[in-house]
Amino acid sequence: MLFDTGPPTEQARSYLQRHLDLARLRYVFCTHCHIDHYGLAAWLEEEYGARICLPYRDALKIERHIERLPAIGELLFQMGFSRDYIQSYRTIMEDGTVFPRFPRLIEIVETSDLPARLGIEVLPCPGHSQSDLVYASDEWAVTGDVLLEGIFQSPLLDVDLETGKRFNNYQAYCRSLVNIASLRGRRICPGHRDSVSGVEAVVLFYLGKLLERTARIRMELTSGNLAEIVLRLFGEQASNPFHLYLKASEVVFMQDFLADPQRLRTALEEIGLYESLALEFARTAA
Repeated sequence: MLFDTGPPTEQARSYLQRHLDLARLRYVFCTHCHIDHYGLAAWLEEEYGARICLPYRDALKIERHIERLPAIGELLFQMGFSRDYIQSYRTIMEDGTVFPRFPRLIEIVETSDLPARLGIEVLPCPGHSQSDLVYASDEWAVTGDVLLEGIFQSPLLDVDLETGKRFNNYQAYCRSLVNIASLRGRRICPGHRDSVSGVEAVVLFYLGKLLERTARIRMELTSGNLAEIVLRLFGEQASNPFHLYLKASEVVFMQDFLADPQRLRTALEEIGLYESLALEFARTAA
């Protein structure tokens, strides 16, 4: 079995062919469907007959792909972005660089008996995306983009297709912290870079960065609509429409935190990490 596939590039295909016996590949489990994590799923299905196992919410996004992008565009319009910007954003999202070919057959991880039969524990840990799953045994955990050493992974602004409303990454991440903390003591296999020093160190880095950045631009976060805030803060640096979208996602995450800081504090207290961030937390959320 293979966890995540890499991006849909010739280099990634060659890497898998050199380092794995793909003739023996039976199952592909994806942590979440961002292009660098599932970009070769359709190829592995077609060329090697692998069964492709995706998180439920990603399967839903694939099934309803045609309606999802207009819904995200409408969400961005409501937040102050122009129709011209939204069209530029959609052009990038539809040119194949963000969405690769989808697999033909999909098995939904959360309703499949495969993980249990293979001895794999599945932990929902949304927050980076609305679908993040962690795959684990007693000794190791494949964490996708949930735990990354020295990287502040932007939570992505998205539409919850079950409700039609914006998916709240901040609330989801606060709930996920309990599952993430349960990975202490296991060998972490992250989605990027080679290793992770420890669960607590990565969580503290990520949340420390959140608090630091929020404190630095706190006044800006409440002045104007989302588009005005993002363009004022990052317009010159984020000329690419997709990069601007990433920054907008980060700003929304900060705004959600400021609207309900107690939610994060409660989660941190439950996993025993609040005291490590208490000063930064008080300075930012006061």
